[in-house]
Amino acid sequence: MHDPDDYDVVQAAISYLSNNGPDEVDLSAFSMALGTNERQLTALFKRWCGLTPKSFAQAVALDHAKRLLADRASVLETSYEIGLSSTSRLHDLFVTHQAMPPGIWAKRGEGLVMRWGFAPCPFGHAIIFATDYGIAGIGFVDGLGEQGEKLAYEDLANRWPAASFVRDDQYVLPLSQHVFNPDMWQADRPIKVFLIGTDFEVRVWETLLKIPFGTASTYGQLAKNIGNPRASRAVGAAVGRNPVSFVVPCHRVVGGTGKLTGYHWGVMRKRAILGWETGQIKNT
Repeated sequence: MHDPDDYDVVQAAISYLSNNGPDEVDLSAFSMALGTNERQLTALFKRWCGLTPKSFAQAVALDHAKRLLADRASVLETSYEIGLSSTSRLHDLFVTHQAMPPGIWAKRGEGLVMRWGFAPCPFGHAIIFATDYGIAGIGFVDGLGEQGEKLAYEDLANRWPAASFVRDDQYVLPLSQHVFNPDMWQADRPIKVFLIGTDFEVRVWETLLKIPFGTASTYGQLAKNIGNPRASRAVGAAVGRNPVSFVVPCHRVVGGTGKLTGYHWGVMRKRAILGWETGQIKNT
């Protein structure tokens, strides 16, 4: 079971690192700034993502994102050109997906029943929406107070205003474990995703699924890969509308210079997810 309190420290760490480059990290001062000691901080990061605090600092730095783009560019180009969606991905999530049946988007979800709830995850608490077709929404909650829960719920539910919603935290708990626990990423038990959006949005989200784990792409590259190289801005809007965060990896899209530009659930959380993914790779 994930401990959301760990993520509270990670958030504080990212905030600290934003003002101190990875090569300038003084572990003693770093620990003190976070209200802990070196041993406790090292143990927390090892538990959370499998990295030392120093390695994590490097994983969330701008230079790391630039290296991802430079080092993986040929891999990305190859995977797009030959149509691979999983074989080139390290630690593959084994995702299967289908787009909405005809008419569901036009009817704003009419006839769909969605079960939803909150569950702990490595990045605080996740909110998950699921239909009989698969997971339709994943978001994150900043604080489980009434206001935080309300905002997270409305963020996803308002996308399909004609659907029926039933809260069921016990139903979404195993879904969260399947999504966020690498030990459960198995080919014979794929994570099923149900994409509900416009035709253009679904095309962009399907393209996001082709970005290999531990790599990055840019908005311009995504536009090129859907056959519309001048549509970077529209692609960016579609990426921001991705309802199934983490599984459909919009967090792997960065600016052309490697800068970690906007993320619907906050750039700090985007940094955390990328750092966490780096830990999974290094501990393979």
